[in-house]
Amino acid sequence: MSNRQERPSNTQQRWRIAALAARLLAEDGISELALAKRKAARRLGLPESTLMPDDNEVEAELRSYQRLFQNEEQPARSARLLRTAARLMAIMQPFNPYLTGAVLEGIAGRHAEIDIQLFPDSAKDVEIFLLNERFDYHHSPPRTERAEAVLTMIADDAIANLVVYPRREERVSFRARDGRIRKRARLDAVNKLLAAIPLSSR
Repeated sequence: MSNRQERPSNTQQRWRIAALAARLLAEDGISELALAKRKAARRLGLPESTLMPDDNEVEAELRSYQRLFQNEEQPARSARLLRTAARLMAIMQPFNPYLTGAVLEGIAGRHAEIDIQLFPDSAKDVEIFLLNERFDYHHSPPRTERAEAVLTMIADDAIANLVVYPRREERVSFRARDGRIRKRARLDAVNKLLAAIPLSSR
């Protein structure tokens, strides 16, 4: 009997965390799913041992929130960020760029950042290139041990992170914290996404 009572409670807690995390991602300047979930659990007064929703659950709630409360602004924001990402990827072609994250997934919140993976022969090559092209950037803490550097800049009023990996990592599948393979796209795929956006949202 106790087990049957516990499951609905856990399910309800996971939903509450996912729903609040989605709002934080959409509205409050948080761009990382894991951070949004932790903040949501704390705001709900839940213990650290609480079973968290997986990323799929949070992303589903985020899509629902954006349809309900940001239906007019979100498509235009996604198109704008995709255009900026495509422009940066075209510039960074010598370093094998891939777009990943919320901008690629079409769930970019109001404060979403553009994440572009690079696979150069050397991270120094990227920095020298940016200096020669007169890009202002700064180093940000890598989110994973596999990244050699994260170079952050402002592009078209958006924050863009150039996440630099060793060249040999290009053919390796990257996984999210919940084990899912992270989607990523080359420039031609990003341009196809842009071409498919309705004119009213561009």
